[in-house]
Amino acid sequence: MPFTATTSRAAAAGLLAAAALALATACHGYGGRADGPVTAISPAPDRPSPGDGRNPPPAPGGPSSCTPEMLKFHAGAMPRRHHRMLLTVTNISDRTCDFAAQRYPLLRFGDGRRPALPPIPGSRPYSPVALAPDATAYAMVVTRDGGGNGPGHHRISQFGVALAARTAPVQVGLDGAPVRVDPRTATVTYWQPSRAGARQW
Repeated sequence: MPFTATTSRAAAAGLLAAAALALATACHGYGGRADGPVTAISPAPDRPSPGDGRNPPPAPGGPSSCTPEMLKFHAGAMPRRHHRMLLTVTNISDRTCDFAAQRYPLLRFGDGRRPALPPIPGSRPYSPVALAPDATAYAMVVTRDGGGNGPGHHRISQFGVALAARTAPVQVGLDGAPVRVDPRTATVTYWQPSRAGARQW
C-alpha cells in the first residue's frame, strides 16, 4: 500500500491514542481499565492507648476504707462461751466503706507496747468485708489460750482497736463486766460479715 499523507496522519493519531491509553492506565492502576472509579484509602488511625490524653483510663472506683469516725464500736464477753469476746462495728455514716486495706482489727491489750493480736488464719473470708450504711461487721476475740489465772492474765474493761497500721487506736469500753485476757496468747478473727460467721470461732 502506498504511503500517503492520509496514512501518515492516521498512524500519528493511532500512536497518540495508544500513548493516552497507556498514561491513563499508569495513573489509575486498574490493569487496563482506564474508566474505573478511583477510591482513596487513608491509613487506619492509631488506637489510642490508656493515659495518652485522648482516652484516659477509668478512675478507680469502689468504696473507701472504713475510718473510726464512720463506725460505732461495741465489745463484750460471749455468754456461755469460755474465753470469747465479740467485737462489733456498725457503719453510722451515709456512705459504704470496707476493710480491704486491713482485713482484721488491730487489737492491743495492756500497756500498748505489745504488738497487735495475731489473726486466726482460717477465719479469713474470701473477700474483704464491705459495710453499707447501718450495716455491721463482727470479729471474735479469743481472750486467752486455756484456763487458769497465770501471771500474764489480767482483767480489762476497755482496749484499743486500730483499723490500719500506724494509726492511733480507738479505746473501746466493754459492755458488761470486765474480761480476763492473756495478751501473750489472745487472737482475733478477720472481720466477718455476719454474727454467725464470727461465732464459729
